[in-house]
Amino acid sequence: MGGGYSGWQRQKEALGVQEVLEDALSRLSSAPVRVIGAGRTDKGVHAVGQMASFRMDREWAPERLQLAANFYLPEDVRVMRVHPVSGGFNARRSALWREYRYFIWHGWVCPPHLNGLVWWCKAPWSLDRARAACRVLEGEHDFRAFCKTGECPERSVRTLERVRCRRWGPMTVLTVRAPSFLMNMVRIIVGNVDAVARGRRSLAWLEALLSGDARSRSAVTAPACGLYFWRAAYAELFGGRAASPLGGWSPGFWGAQGGAEDCGI
Repeated sequence: MGGGYSGWQRQKEALGVQEVLEDALSRLSSAPVRVIGAGRTDKGVHAVGQMASFRMDREWAPERLQLAANFYLPEDVRVMRVHPVSGGFNARRSALWREYRYFIWHGWVCPPHLNGLVWWCKAPWSLDRARAACRVLEGEHDFRAFCKTGECPERSVRTLERVRCRRWGPMTVLTVRAPSFLMNMVRIIVGNVDAVARGRRSLAWLEALLSGDARSRSAVTAPACGLYFWRAAYAELFGGRAASPLGGWSPGFWGAQGGAEDCGI
């Protein structure tokens, strides 16, 4: 879980998940081990399907390496699977796409076991408006207004392959899939969908943002606690498909009941 970390990347003055994993693997090797992650996450963001590639100094059986690494890892970081890959495999550059999911709990009371794991948003969403916002966001657009101020690259065009929203009772789950993302992009997407779904902003406003508008015209950045790096897909693994270490999402764990209602494509 990401609540105790300053994101994925190793940092000089803060603790990142990359540093924790590298330290654990280095204890199993005669030389320091460098780890490459599929995607970088912000401070406080969680991950259930982060992929990481690295090279060890000797052959390991996948199950034994998993057990040995987890022995040295803290309880909030776990190696869920180990797969041998080719020498040219790179968890970041070899990814076909990455998928994030954002969890929002609507209502006046949020179950205490979800504290720090979801965005508690008391106001309900209009599913029709959320569905329309998801459709607008899909495809290739200039997402300059969806990037952290001062951190946007010269080229801010990205392609969202899927934007999907589902509702289980009081829980809304927003799924966003793309080959690559800008900094804070998914959290700003959630903030903008929230503004439209609650009737605070119009679809025309959202469409204008996608033409390269300024970040200052965008809505708030949604909290980090509701965001999860869910999975990544690779041509070399799982036949080009992605597999979640959780083996599927169970709304019952979160306290949500009832059938799912799609709100997106």
